[in-house]
Amino acid sequence: MKKQGNGMIKSIVIGVILVGLVAGYYYYLSNVKPRKDDSEEVKITAVQEVLTRNLDNNYPPTPREVVKYFGELTQCLIGESYTDEEFGNLALQIQKLYDDELVANKTQQQYLEDLKWDIHNFTEEGVVISSYSPASSVDVEEFQQDGFKWAKLQCSFTLRKGTQIQALTEIFLLRKDDEGHWKIYGWQPEEE
Repeated sequence: MKKQGNGMIKSIVIGVILVGLVAGYYYYLSNVKPRKDDSEEVKITAVQEVLTRNLDNNYPPTPREVVKYFGELTQCLIGESYTDEEFGNLALQIQKLYDDELVANKTQQQYLEDLKWDIHNFTEEGVVISSYSPASSVDVEEFQQDGFKWAKLQCSFTLRKGTQIQALTEIFLLRKDDEGHWKIYGWQPEEE
């Protein structure tokens, strides 16, 4: 009988321990504060997003991609909010897309003042770039002239002022530099 009494005591002790473990685990789960999910993304602005691109390591590989990135940067400059520091970074990022000859046409100070003036005029008129669309890759005209590789393509910009919409098509001329990067040599409005 003693053995049966010891077995019953052991069963009761084990049962109490198991009930205690289950109750403790339930208490732990009920009172644990949820951890912040590490996968939650920090929201960044459109300006911050276009500025994340490192052109030294990730330069656009085609004329179309160069003009597309130019469009992204321009759309941010004309229509987005940004700090003075972000403005300077956007201006420098666009300038990295320009051919050396285009950059040499103005001092850095003139370039920044002219860019601010252009943006101010768009802002005063209430005009924003609502979209842009570079020509498809098959519509890029590549040719050689004066020992350089050139590319020519259209990019359509949709400008919005209030409820009014206006389409503007620009013709971009790009030249390949010594590093094999397509650089914007210039652009002009398409003649109708």
